[in-house]
Amino acid sequence: MLTTIQKWGNSKAIRLPKKILELVNLGENDKVELRISDGNIVIVPLKKHRPLADRIAEYNGEYNCQEWKTGKPTGNEVL
Repeated sequence: MLTTIQKWGNSKAIRLPKKILELVNLGENDKVELRISDGNIVIVPLKKHRPLADRIAEYNGEYNCQEWKTGKPTGNEVL
């Protein structure tokens, strides 16, 4: 898909077509990171914040809490 770099105030801008944004599940005000890779501009979506209520709603009760070994004490840890 082709687009044109245009003047936007003192900066330059490109318009991202709605279809492209839908394909990558991005919308207005979503945060992205701009990177340069091999002379190309790459737009990387930042992970979207999910509210705690949404995360809890997905919980199905299958988490099994376990202890793990962290090695021998190295200082004055209380055992």
